[in-house]
Amino acid sequence: MTSFRTALACVLAASAAACGGASSDTSPKAAPDAAAPAAAAPAAAAPSGAPSADAPLVVVYKDPNCGCCNKWVDHMRQNGFRVEAHDTSSVDGIKDAAHVPAAARSCHIGLVNGYAIEGHVPAETVRRLLRERPAGVAGLAVPGMVTGSPGMEGPNPQRYDVIAFTRDGQTSVYEKH
Repeated sequence: MTSFRTALACVLAASAAACGGASSDTSPKAAPDAAAPAAAAPAAAAPSGAPSADAPLVVVYKDPNCGCCNKWVDHMRQNGFRVEAHDTSSVDGIKDAAHVPAAARSCHIGLVNGYAIEGHVPAETVRRLLRERPAGVAGLAVPGMVTGSPGMEGPNPQRYDVIAFTRDGQTSVYEKH
């Protein structure tokens, strides 16, 4: 796990350097570990206005020019999560380190309590993941850019699946929307 943290920290530092900096510290001591869920981390509570100091922290890596990424960050904050957003044009290394399967990828990634959250996953689904902590799950994804998912609101919303994925690339449907 230590080598994974070191590798992730290097990827984060390289991403920050490539985009001229990040919105907060990406040093190795601050690098989140997406390899294993934190056992003592609190589950997300239902939203009650501004996020509390003990609300789960979602560390997001996104393109600074992507409006839907910014809307997803807003969605997470409005639903009780603390969010630390890092603007970068290079998120592939972060997604690789978090074991996000290529077919499950979208435009941004969030790391929360040891899980990777790829794309426009609804806040209530992230809350369910943190509460249930299913065995073997490394993260959740909404592949692509699905109209009607959080941050992608618009006319003619589409039905979509939230995909659970494991560190070895196995996927399954976690929720249907």
